[in-house]
Amino acid sequence: MTGRADAARPAVVVVGGGLAGITTALRLAEAGQRVTLAEGRPRLGGLAFSFQRGELTVDNGQHVFLRCCTAYCGLLERLGATRMTHLQDRLDVPVLSVTGPDTAPVRTLGRLRRAGLPVPLHLAGSLARYPHLSPADRARVVRGALALKGLDLADPALDRLSFGEWLRRNGQNAATVAALWDLVGVATLNARADQVSLALAAMVFKTGLLSDPGASDIGIAAVPLGVIHHDRALAELESAGVRVLLRARVAELKPAAPQHAVRLESGELLTADSVVLAGAQDTAAALLPPGALPEQERLGGFGTSPILNVHVVYDRKVLRRPFFAALGSPVQWVFDRTTHSGLAGTSIGRAHPGAQYLALSQSAVQDEIDLPVAELRRRYLPELARLLPAAAGAEVLDFFVTRERTATFDGLPGTAALRPSATTGVPGLLLAGAWTATGWPATMEGAVRSGHAAADAVLAAEGGRVAVDRGDGRWPR
Repeated sequence: MTGRADAARPAVVVVGGGLAGITTALRLAEAGQRVTLAEGRPRLGGLAFSFQRGELTVDNGQHVFLRCCTAYCGLLERLGATRMTHLQDRLDVPVLSVTGPDTAPVRTLGRLRRAGLPVPLHLAGSLARYPHLSPADRARVVRGALALKGLDLADPALDRLSFGEWLRRNGQNAATVAALWDLVGVATLNARADQVSLALAAMVFKTGLLSDPGASDIGIAAVPLGVIHHDRALAELESAGVRVLLRARVAELKPAAPQHAVRLESGELLTADSVVLAGAQDTAAALLPPGALPEQERLGGFGTSPILNVHVVYDRKVLRRPFFAALGSPVQWVFDRTTHSGLAGTSIGRAHPGAQYLALSQSAVQDEIDLPVAELRRRYLPELARLLPAAAGAEVLDFFVTRERTATFDGLPGTAALRPSATTGVPGLLLAGAWTATGWPATMEGAVRSGHAAADAVLAAEGGRVAVDRGDGRWPR
């Protein structure tokens, strides 16, 4: 009887075990579907993962989220991983600038923090004291923020204009772009103002800074990303009845009625009523049958943007805060990864009890992504010494880099027209991934939202109950 009941349930194959695929598979399994998730890598998590470098546990990059990332926060709750992260009570970003010669650098520390006041007054006090802008430039920022607040995110014209051009039209200059707009935008959009559409930038700034006082509070994983996105996700998927196949790369998709066929490189053939392609855009484009999307060939014009991460282990503590952003330096954002990585329990940590592990997150670095490690070492170690006086006298115990050459889709003006919805022209064939039409940039939040959209589309096509998005980040029931 059980076998017959199982056979009567709709079968779904989810291709891709990143956050989009994890979300899709969990949602559909909870709705009573028979779900198989196929991931080509040996682990889940997509581009937000951990690996071992000797005794050290390393995140491939520093991934953060904001309080306004309600879908990702909902996934954390569903995985039982909320306590594995730290979310600021109130936004507080130390911003350190360095000027002058290397022999006598001048360091200035400012902070972007919010008060317990309504929008936009929650940031007014911080901006008034922000030392990296003159009084006239602070007034320019206020003008730009008010203009942003008035934009209609549903206006398709916003996608045809670059954020940089819009900023210039609204009184911004090089100083305000460097000290605020790009400081935030490069990290969240993986692009500088002139290389990103106004639609994406406006969405980030309106949602993160101008919607709710607490929207911009920063969240960071308190454990290695793999503990959340692989260990916890795998446990919850299997508990929900999902068959998870790792090292299971898909070689071919054959759409057909009544069932689609997915052939793995191993030769195993999976059949399903619905297939969700939840990988990167190039993977989906290679598997999509001709005519699945209008003007499908345009997917080939969907570019990518890299992220470089520089990892440095010092023999002593050189940074006394969890993270900071830098101005006047090639360094962008620096995070203390000492505890997360388990450094204290390694042979290096035991030999140097005060050792500290810093990770530099460098976005939109097309000119640096392929530089040799030795060149990156020559470039970044002196910069860290300029920013952090203690680093100048510290011994470097380890230095390495991680590179994500295709970390995000390229958010150039006109990108919105390239981003497909969850549904395709082939019944039972769906798309998910941060690159689909979520309205968000390529973030963990966008990936999770796309998974919900794909699951909703599967259930709607099969006449199943689709949960209403309440916008509060709770897992749909």
